[in-house]
Amino acid sequence: MEDIKSGTIKTIMLSGGGTGGSVTPLLALATELIKEDKNINLLFVGAKNGPEKELIVEFKDKEIRFLTLPSGKLRRYLSFSNFFDVFKIIGAFFKSLTILRQERPEIVISAGSFVSVPLVWAAACRRIPILIHQQDIRPGLANKLMAPFARVITVTFEKSLTDYGPRAVLIGNPAKDISSFQSQGMNMRKKYNLKIDVPFVFVVGGGTGALAINKLVAESLPDLLPFCQIINLTGHNKKPLDIVKNESDNGTYQAIEFLGHDEYLGLLAAADLVVSRCGLGALTEISALAKAAILIPIPHSHQEDNALLFKDRGAAVVLNQDGLSAKELGEEIKILLGDSKLKGSLSRNAAKIMKPEAASNMAALIWEIIKK
Repeated sequence: MEDIKSGTIKTIMLSGGGTGGSVTPLLALATELIKEDKNINLLFVGAKNGPEKELIVEFKDKEIRFLTLPSGKLRRYLSFSNFFDVFKIIGAFFKSLTILRQERPEIVISAGSFVSVPLVWAAACRRIPILIHQQDIRPGLANKLMAPFARVITVTFEKSLTDYGPRAVLIGNPAKDISSFQSQGMNMRKKYNLKIDVPFVFVVGGGTGALAINKLVAESLPDLLPFCQIINLTGHNKKPLDIVKNESDNGTYQAIEFLGHDEYLGLLAAADLVVSRCGLGALTEISALAKAAILIPIPHSHQEDNALLFKDRGAAVVLNQDGLSAKELGEEIKILLGDSKLKGSLSRNAAKIMKPEAASNMAALIWEIIKK
């Protein structure tokens, strides 16, 4: 491996976006690559208006140059948007060819997202090696469209090996080393004016927020605030009016639209209980920090498969959003906060699910591909 990591500067291109879920494992990988070889040039290709740009700007290990592509989407239902997005995808494909000709990357790596599809197709046309990472248990359409052109498909769960065949390699889901955040709980509570002797519930809805969860929380505040304090990461422009009305100056309830990743991890570490969507990025961090969690997957999506895995392994309480009332959510939160034995069991089981060495395993595959 030493001869790979010496000599001329190598350009490695990462791509993903639309949500934070396809970005965070790539940033964890970037950290590992830089640790192993500082003589690399990292590029990230994402959508212009997604959360990925803010996450890239926050990345502290080394500057990553951010490039944008038009982001079209192929929906599996009838929509006029499908017609217009075809032209976005075609435009993105030709722009990708230009970017690849100018930047000449050694490899293109994606963890999903429709913004990556035309880039991967263009990379295949230019015979640039491609690595695709499958995070979720259920393959998404974007990865299905990219996988045929990949040299390797890394996967988080064993089931995905059968979905992708002999090119699939089980590594887990790359995550930033967040062990240092375990000790930040007290500092984060002070920073956000959280009382030490009152349970803290951290509500998160994924990279772009979850309006449905925000509304449930807003409706349940009268029942929740007498026995806990809440920070709700709402996502941009997803604060229901009743949330705004209930925000308090003393820290009992706070609604925040966006947090940098380090700030988010600090609050996650400080939480007594997490209420979350079920993207693999969030679940990986819940596992790494061994957090008791209530999971509310997006209905009729791949997140339901992710949540079922945690439920079957006794690692989380899973609630179905369809038909879920604010009263039921409040009762589940109250039950968990009052049952230290159950909360401890969920925490221990969550910690066992994810593989901590995933980023280094993916980096080793990348060096091997570049060498070949």
